[in-house]
This record gives sequence, structure tokens and C-alpha cells, in this order.
Amino acid sequence: MPTNDSLISLLGGGGSPPQLQHVRRIPARREVTEPWPDWAHPDLVTSYANLGIAEPWRHQVAGANAAHKGEHTIIATGTASGKSLAYQLPALDAVHRAALELAANPGRLEDDGAVALYLAPTKALAADQLAALLSLHLSTLRAATYDGDTAPGDRRWIRDHSNFILCNPDMLHFGVLPNHTWWARFFRRLRYVIIDEAHSYRGVFGSHVAVLLRRLRRICAHYGSNPVFIGASATSSDPGSSFARLVGAPVTTVTEDFSPHGATTVALWEPELTEFQGENGAKTRRTAIAETSDLMANLVSSHVRTIAFIKSRRGAETISTVTKRLLEDVDPSLPPRVAAYRSGYLPEERRELEKALRSGQLLGVSSTSALELGIDISGLDAVLVAGWPGTRASFFQQIGRAGRAGQDALAAFVASDDPLDTFLVHHPDAIFDLAVEATVFDPANPYVLGPHLCAAAAELPITHQDLAIFDESTPALLDQLVAQGYLRKRPAGWFWTHPQSAAAMVNLREDGGGPINIIEADTGALLGTMGSPQSHYQAHTGAVYVHQGTSYVVLELNEAEHCALVRRGTPDFYTTARDVTQIEVLESLRHEQWGPVEMHFGPVQVRTQVVSFQRKALISNEVLGEEPLELEARDLFTKAVWFTLDNATLLAGGLVEPQFPGALHAAEHAAIGLLPLVASSDRWDVGGVSTAIHADTGQPTIFVYDGHPGGAGFAERGFDMARVWLKATLEAIQSCECKGGCPSCVQSPKCGNKNNPLDKDGAVLLLKVLLRHSRLA
Repeated sequence: MPTNDSLISLLGGGGSPPQLQHVRRIPARREVTEPWPDWAHPDLVTSYANLGIAEPWRHQVAGANAAHKGEHTIIATGTASGKSLAYQLPALDAVHRAALELAANPGRLEDDGAVALYLAPTKALAADQLAALLSLHLSTLRAATYDGDTAPGDRRWIRDHSNFILCNPDMLHFGVLPNHTWWARFFRRLRYVIIDEAHSYRGVFGSHVAVLLRRLRRICAHYGSNPVFIGASATSSDPGSSFARLVGAPVTTVTEDFSPHGATTVALWEPELTEFQGENGAKTRRTAIAETSDLMANLVSSHVRTIAFIKSRRGAETISTVTKRLLEDVDPSLPPRVAAYRSGYLPEERRELEKALRSGQLLGVSSTSALELGIDISGLDAVLVAGWPGTRASFFQQIGRAGRAGQDALAAFVASDDPLDTFLVHHPDAIFDLAVEATVFDPANPYVLGPHLCAAAAELPITHQDLAIFDESTPALLDQLVAQGYLRKRPAGWFWTHPQSAAAMVNLREDGGGPINIIEADTGALLGTMGSPQSHYQAHTGAVYVHQGTSYVVLELNEAEHCALVRRGTPDFYTTARDVTQIEVLESLRHEQWGPVEMHFGPVQVRTQVVSFQRKALISNEVLGEEPLELEARDLFTKAVWFTLDNATLLAGGLVEPQFPGALHAAEHAAIGLLPLVASSDRWDVGGVSTAIHADTGQPTIFVYDGHPGGAGFAERGFDMARVWLKATLEAIQSCECKGGCPSCVQSPKCGNKNNPLDKDGAVLLLKVLLRHSRLA
């Protein structure tokens, strides 16, 4: 068995390089199997045996038994723990037995049969599951994917004849539920609904899917069915309550993992500070992108099959491009064996990349979270995580992609310039020894629930009996929708009476505005798409857009036509947008008094305007220039947590008045960066404002708000976990080796004030004041 040192040497460090902050070995795990359940049809047992599965693992049997008994079930175990068998077994058993009975009794109504619906957050995952189902070679199984890539001519056949449909929430919302009368036979026979990668339904997307599933349950009840919901999830805090909130019903939970897994050596890696000076004279740290590209080049040159995860599309493209450039000097045959993978690609591109990755043709791939989910890619040896992925659940899901074939594996977390990353590489216990986060979402968000109620009323008039399916706030929200002219109330219920589609009012994955098409100006070719909220930050005039290693410069963002025109270029820089923000308190819903310190949670109005963008060097993060932008301001009605304290309290804590603005500003930036430690958020899911005197509070105030209409649950989680959150924020600032503040502690990449003023030492004193009074409360 390789030692930790020999595995780490594959990264190219040799010995103990200064970037290496910590090494943790996750031990191998032995399997525990159980006999097949008595109720499992022999044909299924034979099919699995032909795939080499002699006996299932104990947690697979537990999950399958619970679902077979009619209990809504969540299986929350590690990556590669065979969750798919746990939900396939009861669903396929029902489908197979029903098909055999129909074949034996041709006179029976086909409505007596059984069908299953599988929902995945990505098309790639659904395609992968279809391949797994077809590999069983069951003659009774008619499985098919039904998504945006499905040919129109195939859709009717699938609807009428398939007994195992693989779909996604988007198609369920836009294509299936609004046309439920066409699907009547399917809904009458629906026995199981499978929710794969359930932990990925968080924030606003999770809130949308939670209401969508309530609409699905309502339609099923209309046609006389009551399907069992089975969830598959990565490990998360209290998965039972999260899945129960997602589906709106009590669930049975299976969490103990009895599958085998090779040992994984995990390195925590912090890029070194460079000699380049950034804003306010602070030294810049080598970027996680540059560092990860080096590490991937080292691994691929040793023929170690490697995947690198990064949150941004641009980051995935850049890692691939830089890695190829580095490999050209090592072996000209290697660059073609490296590629990027991300959302926004055209379907045929995605399928080709997935095939090359499975076959081993690709030795290295840089990916967004699109490949984090359960796509079956065995044989990977190493995983690089460039920047914290947002949650511990995602981190362990990502590093679990290696070692799935049973071999020992290597993983490295490469810290980016971010306060949370700084905290984690210096506090490994926060990664390995704390429980994973709860999945945060809010099905009662009125900005989510309201449009879904319109969609539900268009499907079937909403009756008084339906109110219990949704939320206790539903009656008041329905009255509001009636007053606004969206719905009409009649004695029988609430009706949608407009000719246009109510489903169009809901966009499951975006905040509104529709997708932006990225079009090559010289050829008219469609390169990809981007969400409207991203466009002001990533598709403004002058922005650099990267697609499969080719760089483009945005010539024009045309929001009216939902497109951005781009032209090929070879810039040696990337771009980041800056915004300015104002915030107004609308109401305080929750309040805690810590002596002279007050903490509030409630609705706010945020006005944000992207005002400029910077060009930054790819390797060093050095600012090369800045240009103004003229984009309209956007208003956001959301929820925030905010802290207020008076001048006397700050002075008593050791600050002097000229420090107040810089201390508040620095503490706000760091707190935004550390919120994902306690909430399943991403830094870009939240925003913040700080001021030495705010118009609504009349005092020095720090706001942190959800970056989604109506809120996403992250700020409220910050309110609930404030002491843990603030303590981690203080420790992150203190553990950073810079002198006056840098992107690893108190600088923000999207600060509209050019990270000025910032006072790192003042932020430490301010946070100590907050924590001291919180302990006295």
C-alpha cells in the first residue's frame, strides 16, 4: 500500500513543500453484505448477479425494504456506496412484476401496471442511470430519458409506453405537469418517484423543487395514485428532516454505509504569497487556478487519472487550458487527453466528453460540479478541489470520485484567496471532524411559492383541500395573487384564467430574465448559455468568456435580445466585475439582544449596480486595469441578518473612531466568506453591506443578505449559528499570514469600493467585541 509520502509526492512537492498545510488519511472501509430480500423477483437477482453483484450491501437492503413497505425513504451514504441499487430494486421489482402479469393476462387493463419516475438534477446523471438500467437486460423494462434533448417524435412513445422514465425537475415543471391529461395513464400507475442527489436541492433551487414535488403529489392524488418517494443523497446533517421538507411528508432514513472504499490520502494545500502587490499594497497569493493546473500537469504526466473540481465555468476552462500548455513541453501526446467539462455545453459535446472520460481516453478533466454528482466514472486515481466547493457534503462527494474501483486514492484541497479557504486549511478539524451541514432551503419563500401556486392552479383549480399540501402561508398568498389579478377565486377554489402559460412564471434555476445565449459574432454560432443574473458579472462588454480552452472577448451584452456577442481573442488576463450596493430594512422578524449589541433577521430591499470591471493576470491575480460599465441597477427583495452596536461599545473594545468604517467593512467581507461554514451556501449566494451609520438603524451596522428574491435560508441559518459563524470569522482573519489584509482574509473579489477602506486589525477587535457580548447574553 502506498504511503502518505509517496502519494503526496505525486503532486510534485517531494518531501514537505511549504504549500502543504496538513495531510489526513481516510482509512479504507470493509464491506458488509446481506442476502437479497425475499420479495425481490428472481429475475432481478439474476440480472444483478450477471453484473457481478452476488449480494447487496446492508444499507442497500435497508433502503430497499423500507421503500418496498411503502415508506418514503432517504438513503444518505457516501460516494460509490451503491445507492442506485437501493432505489432500483423496489422500483424495478414493481415494474417487472406488473409487466409479467399483463403479459400473462392480456385482458387486464394496462392501468393496472406499475411505472417509476426518476428525477435527476442534471441530464448527464439521468443518461448515466439509463445506461445502468439497460445493462440489467430486463425484457420487461422500457426505460427512457425524457428531457430537453429528447426528440419531439420520441416523446409521445415514451409517455405512452415507457415504464421507467428518467427526467429532471425542469422537464417535469415545463413539459409534464402542465400537460398532465396526456400523462393520465402514467400518473394512475405511478408507484415510485426517485429523487437522486437530493442534497443538491438547496437554496432557491431546492425551494423550487420542494414546491414542484408538492404539485406532483397533488396531480398523482387527482389520478388516484400515492407513489413512494425514494431519495439518494450524499451524507448531510439530518438528511431525514431535509428530505421530509423536500417532499412534504415523513420519511425513513438510512445513513450507515456498509460499502467498501479504498483509503484516501487528503492534502490541504495553500498557494504561497507572491511578490506582486494587489489592492492596498497587500501581497497577492498565487491563484488556486494556477496551482491546480500545475498539480494536474504533474499527475497527468505520471499517467494518474485525475479530475479537478472548481466552482466557476471560467475556472474549469482555464485549468484545462493552462494544464495543456504545461504538458506540451513534457509530452506532445498528453494535451489532447485533457479537457474541460461544465454546464452550458451543447448536448453532443457533453456526451462525447463523458464517453472519453469513462473509457480512459481522457487522463485529466477540469470540471464544475456538473461531474460531482453520481455519474459512474470508476478508475480515477486523484481528485483536486480548487477552492472550497461550498459545503463539506460537496467536498466529500468530490473527493469520493477517486478510489471507486477499490484502489487507494489521492485528493488535494487547493485553497483559493478566500477567508473560508484560509480558515479550513489551518483548521482541518472543521473539515474532517465536524458534522456536515444541513441542507438549507425554504419552500415557503413567497417569491417561489407564489408563481408555483399559479402553475398549480393552471394544472387543476386549487381547492381548500389542497391547501395542506403546500404551506400554512398559502391562503394569504392566494388572496394576494387574486388581488394582483393572477388568479380568480370561485366557490370551488382558485383558478388560472389567463391564456398564457402559468409555468412560464417559474424559472427553477434562475432569478428571472431568462438565459443569455453566447453567440460568436463572426459566424453566428451558438457557443453556450448563461443565466441572466450572471450576465452583468460575466458577459458584460469587455468580459473574457472561455469555451473549451478557446478565449473570447464580449463585444456586446444585449439583454433585450437575451444574447451576448463574442469574438475570439487571446487575452492573458481574466475579468472580474465590481458592484455597489445599498440596503433598506423592511422589517425585523427575529431579534436577539447581546447587551449593547443587537442581532436581527428580516426582509430587506437591496439595490445593486455593476459599475466596473477589472482585468487581472491569470497567474498572479495582479490588477492590470479597470474600466467603467453602464448597466442598470437591479432591485432585490430578500432576507438578511444584521448586527448593530453603538460607538461607545466599539470605543470600549479598543477601536478609535477613524477605524470604524474599515473595521466594519473588513468584518463584513470575512463574514460573507465564512457563512458557508454553517449554511450550505456559496460565497456568491450571499452579499453584504456595512456602514458606520445606517439610515434605518442609526448605528454602525453589518448586513449579510441572501442573493436571491425572497431569501434562500442562508441568512437565517447565519442568525441561528451566529456565535459559531463569528468565531470562525475571527479565527480566519487571525490565521492569515498577511499584514494588512488580503483576499485570503478580508478583501472581496466583488467589492464595489475597491476594498477600501479595510482595517484587518480593527476587524479583529470588532469581532472580539461581538463575541464577548454574545457570551454574556
